[in-house]
Amino acid sequence: MLTMSALGKWALAAGLALVLSGCGEDEATKCRTRSGFPVPRFVTLKSGEVNARNGPGEDHRILWVWRVRGMPLEVVAESRDWRKVRGPDGATAWVKKQLVDGGRSVMRIRPGDLPLRAEPRGDSRIVAYLRSGAIAGQLRVEKGWSRLQAGGVRGWAPQSEVWGGGPEPVCAPARQPRS
Repeated sequence: MLTMSALGKWALAAGLALVLSGCGEDEATKCRTRSGFPVPRFVTLKSGEVNARNGPGEDHRILWVWRVRGMPLEVVAESRDWRKVRGPDGATAWVKKQLVDGGRSVMRIRPGDLPLRAEPRGDSRIVAYLRSGAIAGQLRVEKGWSRLQAGGVRGWAPQSEVWGGGPEPVCAPARQPRS
């Protein structure tokens, strides 16, 4: 017979197993983060002015200031209140977790304009161009293509031609049991 304490522990273990079930054996370790999301993963800047620091805390030196709201960043490590992120140029720094969110955006970092297509096919009609350095919202990912939105226009581009976005993180944050 299970006691109430044992039943509660079993339910918590079952809930954790469900949360991690979206992760494969190797992926489970990536999901054991403070946020419950896998690392690495992409996020976006919530603010138009974000201090990039050399460590996780306000006592650490500011390395630079990002001034591009919506810019994609890759989370490569995290602490309770800070995220170590890599920018499109490859540089890493720490930012407060409140200044990034799980929004999906991409950036054209290669030189030259990128054609956005009406359908996720290379021979589809071109509806617009994404300029080098431009940021677009990522609406969804399908078979190596990203559905993007920029300047009120929607179109498809190969994922390999933009930086950021990608599929949604596989693991959801662990839910706290009710007391």
